[in-house]
Amino acid sequence: MSAYLSMLATLLVAAVVAWAGSQGGETVAGIPVFALCAGLAFVINWLAFVPSYRAQTERYYDLVGSLTYLSVTGTAVALSGAPDARALLLAGLVVVWASRLGSFLFRRILRAGRDPRFDTLKTDAARFLLAWTMQGLWVFLTLSCALAAITAAASVPLGLPAALGLAVWLGGFAIEVVSDRQKQAFRNDPGNRGRFIQTGLWAWSRHPNYFGEIVLWIGVALIALPALSGWQHVGLVSPVFVYLLLTRVSGVPLLEARAEKEWGDDPAWRRYAERTPVLFPRPPVAG
Repeated sequence: MSAYLSMLATLLVAAVVAWAGSQGGETVAGIPVFALCAGLAFVINWLAFVPSYRAQTERYYDLVGSLTYLSVTGTAVALSGAPDARALLLAGLVVVWASRLGSFLFRRILRAGRDPRFDTLKTDAARFLLAWTMQGLWVFLTLSCALAAITAAASVPLGLPAALGLAVWLGGFAIEVVSDRQKQAFRNDPGNRGRFIQTGLWAWSRHPNYFGEIVLWIGVALIALPALSGWQHVGLVSPVFVYLLLTRVSGVPLLEARAEKEWGDDPAWRRYAERTPVLFPRPPVAG
């Protein structure tokens, strides 16, 4: 029952944001494009749930998430008439990010064979469906700021905020890509089996990839902001949602708990954890 209540709460949150973000936006046959995109995010994940539950596999979960980003963004551009430069820029940034992350995560799950987060979830239909429903919400809320700007009826020329936002996005994207590659290279070395990475960007932060992701969505919000008006500003929940999700729910807390379980008694881990910030980078402490 709790899974179904959670799904209902998830859909209510999405409905409120969909209504607010639709104000002042393009419509198709009287239906706001922003709201159509919200519905599409959930439908794609619900359709993917069916074969995934029957096969008892989570292998395509992250890949479907990335495909949902691409599908929803493409739909927003296609249904919003002639897209302006801001809409094309935002769509391009989302496509680049989602394509890179989706392929990275899919290759990772193929190598690992399983995702331990789903060991108990995938055997319970309601809880597994909730996971797919939450992914629909994750995509929609994360994209909400970009979607509101892409589907906005009024066009606003690009200016300094867009240039600043692009610079922020590029910085965040670079941090995420470099840190992911550093960690993958570390894991690919058989000599590092059972060890934790503490070099490169990982000497500056225990989770630099998550820091980079938060930064790049702040960049998206800066680009989108001038095109928003009235209730469309609800889209600014995007970077806040990403931050809360990664630092309070599914990102940092899970990995920190796993690290404590695996290396909590290791003096090297204790020194690393004491000297290295959880998220926001700072130069490594000598000694």
